[in-house]
Amino acid sequence: MTQTWVCARCQQPGEAVTGDLHLGDELTREIRERICQGCWKEWGDMEVMVINELRLNFIDPAAQETLRKKMREFLELGEAP
Repeated sequence: MTQTWVCARCQQPGEAVTGDLHLGDELTREIRERICQGCWKEWGDMEVMVINELRLNFIDPAAQETLRKKMREFLELGEAP
């Protein structure tokens, strides 16, 4: 059975994101509990643009943190706990 609730970003009922997100336990849990599949897919498209526009190099931990912050902003999750 699929869990549904109101998405933090679009404020619409949605289905939980499925699959392995590779974001760490806490952030993965937060996304599964607060973000719908549609908004998660929109972030996937936006993520590519952010990486290219900012020319992020993922060897650099600062670039990883920048992308994580941009993701939280886009998904309207607020500051990291």
